[in-house]
Amino acid sequence: MAAVTVPLNLQSAPAKTGHPAFPDHIGIPKALSWGFLGVLVFMIGDGVESGFLSPYLLHEGLSKERVALLFTVYGVTASISAWFSGALSDLWGPRRVMMLGLGVWATLQVAFLGLAVPTHHYWLLLTSYGLRGFGYPLFAYGFLVWVTAVTPRQRLGSAVGWFWFAFTGGLPTLGSLVASFTVPWLGTYRTLWFALALVAAGGLIALFLVREPTGRKRLAPTGERPVATLLGSLSIVWRNPRIGAGAVVRTVNTAAQFGFLVFLPVFFTDTLGFSLTEWLRLLSAMFATNIFFNLLFGLVGDRLGWQRTVAWFGGVGCAVTTLLLYYGTTASGDNFPLAMVLVSLFGATLAGYVPLSALMPSLAPEHKGQAMSALNLGAGASTFVGPAVVALFLGPLGVEGVMWIFAGLYLASAGLTVYLTLPEQTSTAGDGQDGRKDAVTGAF
Repeated sequence: MAAVTVPLNLQSAPAKTGHPAFPDHIGIPKALSWGFLGVLVFMIGDGVESGFLSPYLLHEGLSKERVALLFTVYGVTASISAWFSGALSDLWGPRRVMMLGLGVWATLQVAFLGLAVPTHHYWLLLTSYGLRGFGYPLFAYGFLVWVTAVTPRQRLGSAVGWFWFAFTGGLPTLGSLVASFTVPWLGTYRTLWFALALVAAGGLIALFLVREPTGRKRLAPTGERPVATLLGSLSIVWRNPRIGAGAVVRTVNTAAQFGFLVFLPVFFTDTLGFSLTEWLRLLSAMFATNIFFNLLFGLVGDRLGWQRTVAWFGGVGCAVTTLLLYYGTTASGDNFPLAMVLVSLFGATLAGYVPLSALMPSLAPEHKGQAMSALNLGAGASTFVGPAVVALFLGPLGVEGVMWIFAGLYLASAGLTVYLTLPEQTSTAGDGQDGRKDAVTGAF
């Protein structure tokens, strides 16, 4: 059974005048424009902690192994939540899923800061922070489902590029930049409370200012059973091997990003000699570059082919820049300008995976909602896989070995893209419309 039966290209009504509104002109569906701003502010709040939480917890007396486990549990819950975000959007509508995500994030952040951190009780830390991982995927990826449900296919690459612009603009780009100013001013603990205020503000912007009707109702057909919808959104991974391959590629995409947040703060400050403020600004630079390349690769994917862009700019590009990041910084030490260039190169190639968000629903046109659940499952799994790689291999192999593992995973993901081809009938229809390049392969 299809989780979403409404075709993508029927959901955005044309403008009443002869000229499109400004958001539509730049690739943002006008009806969802406030939602993009809300996601940006929400993810700024979520990303505030990304550059300093690991060293902060170490300073509070937790061992490296316990910190890695904390981040790993967070990744597991985020992975589960990411899968549910698509399936629950089918059942309840994306807006209600976003409301649930906001509530979970805010409630558990209060528990984390109000109970766990002051008492230094590890099981409270593990429970409150670990379960908070359910929050941001429900909110952010619920909105991504909303975007794919209402955006015409010919503009879907640009629209998802704007989504990832907002997502990574907050986590960790502007979030780390905000922290670089608030940590010296407010201190780390109060900065974490400030993050809660930002998350609440972003959530309220998206939930109360977006009036688009599609996301306010269930996307699955009336009468479809909830259990069937939930199971179908998972079973599509093996029912459609292309979707399974795409989910794995999406997992690799940001696995290194989340793994880096576990050990690079300590590596850059303790081993290379950068200050915490310098590290936070390097992290901001990495993803400031990424957010602009998210837009660029959304457009490039529409022109050169989604599959080709993911393979070469994403997989191969990230493998090269991961190794450059390690060997370049170890050779130069605390050379801030060179480190700025190297982290920016990695951030740019990380954006090469953006066309996956347009490619996945097109791989299963009769099961678009289920395909997005698989994509979100891969995105959530990356928050688990990255820290897990660090937890398993940082001790025996060191930073150098972990960087090689991530580079190898990126090359493997580039190889997997050969399976990301449209069903034959969809590809034929796309090629025959007007002679333009096929958006998946880049072929005419």
